[in-house]
Amino acid sequence: MRFIRPIIKSILGLFSLLLLGIITIHLHDYYQTVYLRSDDLFDSPEEYILTQVHILPMDRDTLLKGHSLHIKDGHILAVLDTTPQTDLPVIDGEGSYLMPGLMDMHVHVWDRQELGLYLANGITTIRNLWGMPLHLRIKEDLADRELMGPSFYTAGPKLTGKEFIGDDNLNLYSVEEAKARVIKDIEAGYDIVKTYYGLEANQMEAILQIAEDRGIEIAAHPSQKVAYTDHFHPNIISLEHAEEIVQQALNYRLDTNAFKKLLADYKNSPHARLCPTLIVFENIHKLIRQPNILDSADLKYINPLIKMVDSQEQFSRWQGQQSEDANTAARIFAQHQFHLYAVGELHKAGVPIICGTDAGIGVTLPGYSIHQELAFYEEAGLSLFEVLRTATWAPAQSHRFLNDQGSIEAGKRANLIVLNGNPLEDLKHLQKPKYVIKDGQILNQEDLRHFEDQAKGRNNLLATALQYAEYLLFK
Repeated sequence: MRFIRPIIKSILGLFSLLLLGIITIHLHDYYQTVYLRSDDLFDSPEEYILTQVHILPMDRDTLLKGHSLHIKDGHILAVLDTTPQTDLPVIDGEGSYLMPGLMDMHVHVWDRQELGLYLANGITTIRNLWGMPLHLRIKEDLADRELMGPSFYTAGPKLTGKEFIGDDNLNLYSVEEAKARVIKDIEAGYDIVKTYYGLEANQMEAILQIAEDRGIEIAAHPSQKVAYTDHFHPNIISLEHAEEIVQQALNYRLDTNAFKKLLADYKNSPHARLCPTLIVFENIHKLIRQPNILDSADLKYINPLIKMVDSQEQFSRWQGQQSEDANTAARIFAQHQFHLYAVGELHKAGVPIICGTDAGIGVTLPGYSIHQELAFYEEAGLSLFEVLRTATWAPAQSHRFLNDQGSIEAGKRANLIVLNGNPLEDLKHLQKPKYVIKDGQILNQEDLRHFEDQAKGRNNLLATALQYAEYLLFK
């Protein structure tokens, strides 16, 4: 027995040190984000009038010049065509342009600092498509007004077939396991189911059925074991990534004739939507063309653990492929051009396009990437009004939980951006907003630049690693 007691003491000592380390890292992470928890960020009046703004309502193609907006308790109470006589606080918009806040419908959030980067770029709603316990805590903090950030909706872990082993995948081995997992994620508080590679047809069918029964919606990264067009299902809100049109539906062929058949299938489905993430292949091209990209100043906005692991891994992969095959860069560029063509044709056919960027992984910057993504939609042939709709009105018509956003009209949430110029003339006016209004709370340029400064070069690698370890242990 005298040998057992020292062993137990040593184990308890190690456990205590581990627990102390975890608490220390959590506290460090908490204090690094105090700037997003400040009471000053929530001190806008509960009711006020925003005057002298030119409004892009986005539910229709018009510009309401010199209007006012009555905001109360985080919602739009009325859109007014004059400046009212009132005792309420009045904020002079000084001839600025007002539109709904942007939505990025495909992001990967790794820390709370990224929330500030989305707001700084006019993004007031995000859909996170790889969930872990960290994201449930973020949701809770945002709901309790303990944290400033965009409206936040998250999928659970990526539901994957048995063959795609990896710590980022949640592998399912049976129909029963698929059903149980969807129920578990709903009960945990996730908003969306994310389906991924490798799901068998019977597993996919089971997920669709249990999701429909339980009232949760699905974002689908198409499984190559299920026909691409079988993903055109009422409960699948969006198909992710334009590259999967090429890589799955067209079997890696840049074939316009084959695409026309798929286009007809899209057009004939009343439920099909595409979230293109066009910036992905542009950034792969950059990884090939720019050998010093990982040292660029922009990448200081990427989470340090992601930069060290994922960004480096993608850089090595694509640099290696280019070394083995000198045509790799040209092939990637050609596929990117086909994606632009496909998005343009889908849009002309009336298929809803919803803006998403795949931000937060590789070298795709949180927040900033949306401006390049929207520019690609313009390049694909959408008018500027149609481009803006992909990040406002169109997402609001997709998920049920987004129906209270995406346009400026009475009753909608006051998630808004105030711009110095008209984005219907130039998308660059979306960058560096004059104000971002989140649930009625006004964030000025000083707030937004502070969010950027605090997120640049952040030192939270250990905190991120700990949160990811939690996901691996408990997913």
